[in-house]
Amino acid sequence: MGARLAVARGEGFGSFGHLVVRFAGSLVPAGPSKGSERWALSHLGPGEAALFSSLSGADRRHAVGVARRALRLAEGLGGAGDEEPAFVAAALLHDVGKADSGLGTFGRVWATLAALVLGRRRVTAWEGAGGLRSRIAAYLQHDRLGAERLAVAGSAAFTVSWAREHHLPEERWTVDRRLGRCLKDADGD
Repeated sequence: MGARLAVARGEGFGSFGHLVVRFAGSLVPAGPSKGSERWALSHLGPGEAALFSSLSGADRRHAVGVARRALRLAEGLGGAGDEEPAFVAAALLHDVGKADSGLGTFGRVWATLAALVLGRRRVTAWEGAGGLRSRIAAYLQHDRLGAERLAVAGSAAFTVSWAREHHLPEERWTVDRRLGRCLKDADGD
């Protein structure tokens, strides 16, 4: 299973530890505190704010944590500079495509297990099959779907690119690698 998980990581999953932490966190459905929610929304444009609000409470709470950690990491490197607004939006919205699946915690677990057992490519081919299969395929393509939603919402190129690339190997990133590493490390996957 360890080798299979390593393959899965290159196919759009985080580390096993990241998956366990996210699962445990998703069992608490509450969103971020009101102050944290206001802080997040203050960093987003109107279209982005609507996307953020469409996330589950657990996903919004996770996103705020990632954004705050990413900012701290970037500050240690001298800051995000002119990219800071897009950088914060990228941290807050990198997983926004997950909302398209409509899957809850246990549906996401099943989607992850299906991809591990059957292979991500085979499961994403379920797109358009209807029902639960389509929802699982959408979940496994949250990076592409999120990038598409962010582009429509008017997000900056950096934000759109990070949503699309956040599960790719670093050598395939088009974003500033220094900032991408901050985002990746902040997400923990």
